[in-house]
Amino acid sequence: MNKNELIAHVAEKAGLTKSQATAAVDAIFHPATGAITTTIQRGEKFTLAGFGSFAPRERAARTGRNPKTGKEISIAASRGAGFSPGKSLKDALNG
Repeated sequence: MNKNELIAHVAEKAGLTKSQATAAVDAIFHPATGAITTTIQRGEKFTLAGFGSFAPRERAARTGRNPKTGKEISIAASRGAGFSPGKSLKDALNG
């Protein structure tokens, strides 16, 4: 499912227009201003009960290797996001 399909699904299920559904989806998932992103940027966990949670993950700096040349390279520390599925989602996926 892509973003347009998600918007169409939200519009149908919630009885919204496509522009209203787009605004709702963007309020949650927009990569710069959505609720999930802004919560994780603050270093907090974003939890949707029954579905799962998104949490910030720290990656330490490390030494890697260029697979083409074999030369060692320095990989900087970075932040990312991790997802942990909730019990209801796990149960739905595993029957």
